[in-house]
Amino acid sequence: MHGYGSKKESFYYQTEFLSKSFRVTAPDFLGFGCSEQLTQPWSVGDYAEWLYKFIKAERLVLPHIVAHSFGARVAFKLLSARPDIADKLVITGGAGLVKPRSPQYIRRVKAYRRVKRLFPRLAERRFGSEEYRSLSPLMKESYKKIVNEDLRDCAAKIRNKTLLIYGENDTVTPPDEEGSTFNSLICGSQLKIMPCCGHFCFSEEPELFNHLLAEFLFGQ
Repeated sequence: MHGYGSKKESFYYQTEFLSKSFRVTAPDFLGFGCSEQLTQPWSVGDYAEWLYKFIKAERLVLPHIVAHSFGARVAFKLLSARPDIADKLVITGGAGLVKPRSPQYIRRVKAYRRVKRLFPRLAERRFGSEEYRSLSPLMKESYKKIVNEDLRDCAAKIRNKTLLIYGENDTVTPPDEEGSTFNSLICGSQLKIMPCCGHFCFSEEPELFNHLLAEFLFGQ
């Protein structure tokens, strides 16, 4: 399950590796890759419901789930409500925390709102992350719903055997923030930190990542 703004091909190395031992099903979330576009803004819960229906439609019986970043949000939401829909869970660069807003952030939001009232196009070009600015208006509304939902409570309800893999140099979902928090919330979870890697550690160092993956999936 890929991250926001990405697609199933981001897991190319894992698909190739896991296909030797498993049936691999790699979907594109609605709005990304080859899937249909959204017709209205979706929340994490909407994506979780879509994934539940997808698993049923594909007749996947207790699949292991591998999820990156935004995909982790969807996995937390799904498995907190329906733990029996899947077996093991692997999270890499998992997102889902709403962090305290710094004074600088609050000032920037206020500035954005002032500029948007007078010069909406300029506001869209100058404010927000590069990822956010690249989205369509509808997808921006969906993005705001997604990133403003804190999923700590959902993570705390996970009972699936879980492996968390984070890149040591991940600045999007830092291991000492997201990684440590989710490790403390998910009962019995394991946290692995990959050295010299960032947010896409599974494609930066695929051999090491796949080794950790196999060790977890084939273990008891």
